Amino acid sequence: MTVALADLNRMDLADFEAALGGIFELAPWVAATTHAKRPFATVTGLHAAMMAAVQTASHDTQLAFLRNHPDLAGKAARAGAITDESKSEQTSARLDSLSDEEFARFHRLNEAYRAKFGFPFIVCVRRHTSDSILHQFERRLPHDAAGEFRAALQEVFYISRLRVVALVTGDGVPDVNGRLSTHVLDLHAGRPAADLAIELYELAGERAYRIVRTVTNNDGRTDAPLIDGRPLPIGRYELRFAVGDHFRSRGVDGGDPPFLDIVPLRFSIAEPEGHYHVPLLCTPWSYSTYRGS
Repeated sequence: MTVALADLNRMDLADFEAALGGIFELAPWVAATTHAKRPFATVTGLHAAMMAAVQTASHDTQLAFLRNHPDLAGKAARAGAITDESKSEQTSARLDSLSDEEFARFHRLNEAYRAKFGFPFIVCVRRHTSDSILHQFERRLPHDAAGEFRAALQEVFYISRLRVVALVTGDGVPDVNGRLSTHVLDLHAGRPAADLAIELYELAGERAYRIVRTVTNNDGRTDAPLIDGRPLPIGRYELRFAVGDHFRSRGVDGGDPPFLDIVPLRFSIAEPEGHYHVPLLCTPWSYSTYRGS
């Protein structure tokens, strides 16, 4: 369910707080503080005002706010004892389906982080894969207290911005989405490769999770981007192109079995709001790629 910015601008305090109270984790006071700043010309302006309420609060208030966030893949999350927003976000990064070994690793990192900084590790999980979240954990643990406090508030900015975009419609919506696309050129035939099967996998440790299975159209592209309409989760990926089947269907002799059967391209995403275009240029005996646009 969404709410229009124009309607928010007309709401009394109680309705405004009820509509936006879940944007910041267990902190309806942020919406209450922001109500006096109405009207907002854009959705971006609304989010900026809500963030300003957090940033201008006292240090003790900010610390209490950060402490209200749940541990990632923690016991409360496993028991379902977290907000619906946090539950959905953690599920998006597969934190609800970790192996016992992965859960134990998250538990150790959660304990070490809380012991050092006095609040839970906060990261915008919709902008990361589970693999990247673990990397962020290990990268940020050596921070000093002041630096990590700033890092946590920056992640709150990303989390709340996505929640605002999901909830509020109107002018000036923040740009939070990335796009991943591909195309395949058959250099042997000198034309786009049609009907070529493609799979996209997210890599996590030694495991690979298939997230897309599709085929190319007559332009050698997919009918829809591989990922679109959301941030591109930071992490490692692999595209697998069934070039052996493609050339075999065209009657091209690539050997038996073919010299190239499945072509894997491993790449990383570092810009959640960016556009990554990962094409394949191939013959039965060679291939190349690049980051396109």
